[in-house]
Formats: sequence, C-alpha cells, structure tokens
Amino acid sequence: MITALLLASAVASAAETVKNPDTFTNLEIGEVGSLDPVFPYDGASQSVIQNVYETLIAFEGSSLSHYEPRIARRVPSLKNKLISPDGRVYRFPIRKGVKFHDGSEVTPEDVRYSLLRFMITDRSGGPSALLLEPIAGVPSTRDSSGTITLDFAALEKAVRVDGNDVVISLPRPFGPFLGIMARWSYVVPKAWAVAHGEWDGSPGTWKAFNDPAKEKSYLYQKMNGAGPFKLARWDRTARYVLLSRHDAYFRGPAKLRQVLVKAVPELNTRKLMLQAGDADLIETPRPYASQLAGIPGVALVDGLRRLQTDPALFFTVKINPVANPDIGSGKLDGEGIPPDFFADLDVRRGFSSAFDYEAILRDTFKGTAARALGPIPPNVPGHDAHQPRYVHDLKKAEAHLRRAWGGRAWEKGFRFTLTYNTGSENREAAAQILKKNVEKLNPRFRVDLRGVDWASFLDKAQRRLMPLFARGWIADYPDAHNFIYAFYHSAGRYPSAQGYVNLEMDALIEKAAVEPSPVKRAALYKKILVKGYEDAPAIFTVHPAGVYGMRTWVKGFVDNPVNLGTYYYPIEKR
Repeated sequence: MITALLLASAVASAAETVKNPDTFTNLEIGEVGSLDPVFPYDGASQSVIQNVYETLIAFEGSSLSHYEPRIARRVPSLKNKLISPDGRVYRFPIRKGVKFHDGSEVTPEDVRYSLLRFMITDRSGGPSALLLEPIAGVPSTRDSSGTITLDFAALEKAVRVDGNDVVISLPRPFGPFLGIMARWSYVVPKAWAVAHGEWDGSPGTWKAFNDPAKEKSYLYQKMNGAGPFKLARWDRTARYVLLSRHDAYFRGPAKLRQVLVKAVPELNTRKLMLQAGDADLIETPRPYASQLAGIPGVALVDGLRRLQTDPALFFTVKINPVANPDIGSGKLDGEGIPPDFFADLDVRRGFSSAFDYEAILRDTFKGTAARALGPIPPNVPGHDAHQPRYVHDLKKAEAHLRRAWGGRAWEKGFRFTLTYNTGSENREAAAQILKKNVEKLNPRFRVDLRGVDWASFLDKAQRRLMPLFARGWIADYPDAHNFIYAFYHSAGRYPSAQGYVNLEMDALIEKAAVEPSPVKRAALYKKILVKGYEDAPAIFTVHPAGVYGMRTWVKGFVDNPVNLGTYYYPIEKR
C-alpha cells in the first residue's frame, strides 16, 4: 500500500516516451551465483529463481499473512481440512495443466522430487535447513563433523504422493510452515533433471548429491521451471541474466516480453542508466537515495516495509588460517591475530561497545531506520523492545579489550582485515564506523578494510577466511525463528560460517520453533535474546526500510518484504 501511494504521487509526464517498453531492466549490486533453486542463499540469485521456478503457494501481493494457490489448487488450512487437526499433516492438491518451460506437464511426482532434492542437497550454508527443520525434524543432513546422519527412509515417508495430492507429514507442528512453503517450494521437472545427471530420486544414490560444489549441478546454469519467465541467457562475464516470457504460463503470459537483471556495483553507473531510461529499477543504498530525488521521470520509492537486519558485523571465532592474508602474521604480535582471536568473549564485547550506533542511524540512514537491539526486527513476534543491548561506550570497550587474551591484546595490539561486499555503501559505512572507534582505543589496534565482489565474498565467508565481515539478513519467511536460527543457531547461515556454537542456545531455539503457545514462545525468545547479548557473536546495527530508484513509467510493481528481489509478473511499462 505504501508503495502504491508513493508511485501514485510520481506520475509520468504524458509527453514521456517509454524506452524499451517490452523489456524491464533491473540493476542490482550483487551478482547471481547459481541458478539451481536448491543452492543459492543470496538475494541476487533468488531474485532470478523466484521468477522462473513456481512454488506450490505464494504470498498474496504484499501480504505476509494471506496466501494464494500456485501449483497447488488450494492453500491448505484447518477449515478446508487440508491441514490435519493436530497441525502435522499438510495436503497440497496439485493443479493440472501447468506446463514447464520445456512443454512437459507438472505432476505430483515432480513436486515430491523437488522437495526431496531441496533437502538432500543441503550444501554447506545453503537454504536446505528451511525445509529440513520442519519436515525431517533436523536442521541438517550431517552432524558437526560432516558425517551424513539423515534418516532418508523417514524423509521419503514424510513426503508422499496420494493420487493427485502431495502430502507432507511433519514430526511435530511447525507454525511457520506455510510461510516457508510460500517462498521455498520451487518445483523442477524430475525427468529433465535426471536426464541431465541429477539425483535419480532413489534411496541408494542421494548421498552422492549431498553438499556438492555448485558447478557440478546441471541446474547451476540451466533452468526449466513453470514460472512466468524462462532463462534466455546467463552471461557470467558480463554479469547479467536475461529472462524471456513463458507464454504458456498457467496464469496467463506476463505483460513484459523480457527482463534483464544485471550486476552493476557502482552507484553512479546505476544512477546514470536510470536517468537515461536504460534501467527501470536500481538498487539504491540509503546514504545516496537523495541523489535520485528530482530526476525527471524517476520516482524515489521509499519507506518500503522490510523484515531485515542489515548491516550486521560478524565475528569469525574459528578463522581458517590457510594462506589467509586477512589475519596478517597469524599471531597476537601487533602484526596479525591468531585464528581464534574472536573466540575471546572480551574481544567481541569490546568491539560491540566500540561501535557508534547513533552515528550509523544519523549519518548513513538519515534517521529512516530503526535501531537494531538484536536480530529480530520490530513488528515480528518475538521482538523485545526492552532486551539488553550494546551502546557506544568507549570506556567499556577499553575495559573489555584490556582484559582480552589475558591483557596481551592491549599490550601487543593486533591487525586484521574487516571485509564488506563492494557496492554496499551501508555495509562499508558500518565497517568504517567500527574501524574508526576501535583504532581510537589504542594506537596498536589496526583494522584494515577491504571490499570484495559478491561471489568472492560469499565464498570467503563460507570458508571462514574473513575474520570479521559485514552482511545482513532479510526474512525468508515472516517469523522470529528465521532470524534467530540464522544468527544464533550453530547450523544457521552465519554461525556455520563463523564457527560459532552455543549448545544451550541451540536447544532453546529448537524448543521455541515448535512451541504452540505464543506466550511461552515469546518467553523463550526473551531468554534467547539475552543469551545472544551476553555471547555477542555479531554486532547488530539497524533494521532499514526499503528504497528503490524507479522510472515513473513502471506500473504494477508490488513489494513484498520476504521476496528476495522483484517479482516481475505483474509489472508493465506505460
């Protein structure tokens, strides 16, 4: 609704000629890393995938509580008896006549195969836990040593075909399940995938497809979905993906003939292309949003609702030292840090107290963001406005760092590299604020900053090569568990990349996820947030609002906070 009001106030001039009316060009900061729906967990890749692969159900427009059927004919509910009274069994009746891009028809077996493949792939740091946790009852197919532990026989029984329905049986009720299915139940054609060397769906072969290198998958660079757009070209050198309209899309063809999604990290280039009409939408960092105001034919679409915690600064407590220049000498000698430097709690608390939270709100976000007290954004149940939080206090920071490493950190000093992804001015600003304030404390403290491209950034994070890095989180589904798990659970997206483990925290998180009582669940999250504050595995800065630069000839744009990018189906240019 906010988006609609903003766009309504920026009506294109009647004399304005729409440039490339059949093609929508979106310029993003990050580049696509993989086209396989089971592999990437970044917004740039998912923004393409969600337009090519169809899901069973989807969020209705900008709503976070209402769903619409897609490949499923109906949305399961207790009222229509497609959810069992105990909340454990979900039945999805599959729509007939839905066509994949190769012309084959979607079947219930395709749906079952896709859900199982999503879970058994389980690449390190990937999205498989989103389905594994509710369906298999475990967050991973492997234990902490990397040994496969998944009970595949039980998983096969949990996802079954019954006539024209796909039936999913959960080991226990899981409140956010429909929200997860609305975003992550991508369907691929089984026969096509198997014909190109992917998992054949049998119990005896799945382990060979567990945690693969992304390039090993045929779906890494090939796509065959049932969504409104199909892959025309992915040029990794030029860093763009071109999508073309799927004319046989079951809801009717899209208004746009093609969509170009291109990575352009430099803001000035994005701005000039938007101004010239060569781009229709550009990713816009908050510090520079005002530069787009007043450009003829351009609307600043601001105040967009976001379920987001970004930037956050993550401490890697088990750094990979192999050929790693980011830790300098690898010793606590003033010229580097040891691989377990951030395992010292006083180091993490000292850095957390050194960060200037008001500065990033004031100077970077211009008062448009909410101060982050922890990982859960406001308006998400589980957020606690009274939770303990770190504040900018250099005296406390000094006290912690004087105690760190038995006093040796203060005496010897340290040097390491703090990394952010190039093109993210917000994360770069957070890195600069932390560097400035930590280095104020002691002339022996040196924090080097480095920006790296998105693909390298993701790789370095997962291999634990970055001692401290700036990143963020936008909701996969609208529930506190999605944030808490990602930031605090040892198998979550960030702890797995940091080497951070707190088994007591893990147990609380797992208990809160399945607690049916909202009151008891809130009490559990309160405990978790306190423990997170005490452990300080990351520095939380702000919960930002969304902002885009968009041509005024764009109509039909709908923003949903949990879409990782733009959904192009309703968009037209006129």
